[in-house]
Amino acid sequence: MKIYRKLKTITVISLSIFFIGFFSMGVLGLINKIPTEFNISVGDEIMLQAQFPMKYSIISDNLNKILEVNEPYSQSNEDGSLRLKPITKGSADLQVKILGLIPYRTVKVNVIPKIEVVPGGESIGVKLNTDGALIIGLADIVDERGNSQSIAANSGIKIGDTLIKINDIKVKNAAHISEIIKNSNGNEVTLTLKRNDKEFKANVIPIQSQEDGQYRLGLWVRDKTAGVGTLSFFHMESGKFGALGHAITDVDTGALLSVKNGEIIKSKVVSIEEGKRGKPGEIRGVFYEISNPIGKLEKNTPLGVYGQLFFNSFDNKYKKPMPIAYQHEIKEGPAYILTTLDHNKIEKFDVEITKVNFQTKAEAKSMIIKVTDKNLLDRTGGIIQGMSGSPIIQNDKVVGAITHVLVNDPTKGYGIFIEWMVSEAGINDKNR
Repeated sequence: MKIYRKLKTITVISLSIFFIGFFSMGVLGLINKIPTEFNISVGDEIMLQAQFPMKYSIISDNLNKILEVNEPYSQSNEDGSLRLKPITKGSADLQVKILGLIPYRTVKVNVIPKIEVVPGGESIGVKLNTDGALIIGLADIVDERGNSQSIAANSGIKIGDTLIKINDIKVKNAAHISEIIKNSNGNEVTLTLKRNDKEFKANVIPIQSQEDGQYRLGLWVRDKTAGVGTLSFFHMESGKFGALGHAITDVDTGALLSVKNGEIIKSKVVSIEEGKRGKPGEIRGVFYEISNPIGKLEKNTPLGVYGQLFFNSFDNKYKKPMPIAYQHEIKEGPAYILTTLDHNKIEKFDVEITKVNFQTKAEAKSMIIKVTDKNLLDRTGGIIQGMSGSPIIQNDKVVGAITHVLVNDPTKGYGIFIEWMVSEAGINDKNR
């Protein structure tokens, strides 16, 4: 009898350990793949599948006004899946339950108007003037007595800070800074700076340099930059565009450059450096028609650069607008990109989406892309600098844009979901 009770106890403990492990690892792993919120366009239809032991349940009273769900509206199918067909814009809530009993996660479904964009692929030049001046170096100043002083560093200023104001005078550019300090006559000045999106102040007394007698702060600054990238999309209704899929950062500090103003200019590809393992390749281009910019740059963000095109003058054979795909529509498998190489025209190249990273918040590394097109591999070695922003298309929908290359394998790179980019551009306003 004692042996039987021991065996029974051991069995119960073993089963408990099994179920704890099952739910903590398997179930939670499956649930974490279910987004807490996603968008669906009017006119589309999707099937939400819930694997055992999960089921979807309806918890929104107004669901049948927004979404048509497989009958009856209040129940899931036997396998826990739901077929959703949008009726009109709005939001509704679904609930994920473990074993159909234990509420675990609420999923918000947003029905929004269908968004269509013209895919890009054109090589563009980007000119950016910073809001303020980025500090890229700190220098010692030798005063008239021959003493070396580090007044900027001693005031808590660091490389990567942005100088916004001097004595409440908004800084225009590097020359403007020199003019203000020159006219200070050695009196203390109050600097307003920004670091990690937070403003702070520093009081500094300019030093008269032994070298030329000018008053100085000991700062090296940069107020503008320029480069070549790829246009991702153009929205015909609003005139807005998105490009690059990642931020423009300072070459010396890696800091994101804040935009005061900037321009988008036509660019021609003049040479290509092939990408190799450990050494990213590069597309080199030159600006042309500089006096006739095609667009205004308004935002520089971790998700790309955005602004307004004055007109779409590109010779783009892919000018027909395409709907965008939301992340739940993107599948691992074949796709293609549009980009501009040495013939200075948009070309189509085959790729494969090898991984989709479902995201609840906007991030640049949404997908992993592998180049499968032999022509592109022969010409570039894969993904190279300058191709950032090249649109990714799957099943006749724009799904994203290339952002980064994997340095140790140039045939692969990251892509960003197009839904993050159109949101950053201010296009997918749910209330429009």
